[in-house]
Amino acid sequence: MASLAQEDVSFSKLADLIEKDTVLAGNILKLANSALYSLPGTVNSVRHAVSLLGVNKLRNATLCMSVARLWKQVKAPPGWSMASFNLHSAGVAILADLLAQKLQCEYAEGAFAGGLFHDLGWLLVALGCPDEFKQIALLCKQGEPWAAEYELQVLGVSHAELSADALASWNLPEQIQEAVRFHKTPELDPAAARGERFPLSRVLNVADQYLEGMGSTVSVYETARDGVPNLPDTLGLGIGLAVSLEEFEAEFNAIKPYF
Repeated sequence: MASLAQEDVSFSKLADLIEKDTVLAGNILKLANSALYSLPGTVNSVRHAVSLLGVNKLRNATLCMSVARLWKQVKAPPGWSMASFNLHSAGVAILADLLAQKLQCEYAEGAFAGGLFHDLGWLLVALGCPDEFKQIALLCKQGEPWAAEYELQVLGVSHAELSADALASWNLPEQIQEAVRFHKTPELDPAAARGERFPLSRVLNVADQYLEGMGSTVSVYETARDGVPNLPDTLGLGIGLAVSLEEFEAEFNAIKPYF
């Protein structure tokens, strides 16, 4: 995961990682031959797929599929949907990556990994602290569907901080760690204080809110919002916003079957 999250992962490194995993290689070839890419002829080899689709797209798909399969191997407590968690994480990753590409965003190359792991802390609580998870779930049922205060009240730490600490232990780039740490509070991100116009945490925040608007939530912590998702152009993309959302819909629908 650390190798795939690096910005300079090479063509040969990516192909080697995929080829060593038969299931992953099969899924990547199915994706490369899907209607999303509409490539001429049939793609029969992983290296051919990498050369046609580019390192970034294949890196993102590989990271997404590998992580989703890893999560599926663990037993989740009542109230937690691993499928919902995987879909929400993948959706935020895809949209954040598309938005970051069109902005002068700090460390845009880390947008996909940041989106994929932004809620990792919730998974850690659900799996590693089941009693505390039940307490927070109970608070959610009695009051607001989700409130950061519940996490601090029960755990003394937020899921965003837990997510960032986990990424630090996995040796993912520091820029991704900090973006994840502040994805709920981008206004507190030190990158904003440095004058960065579009901190990566801000992009993750926007993508996260859009997925929630779609009804893509993680667990009892959240309640799906009603209506059509709305993404105000707070990033100043103009017509580029509509283009990004169209691209997102296509990519998100293409990768759903792999979850």
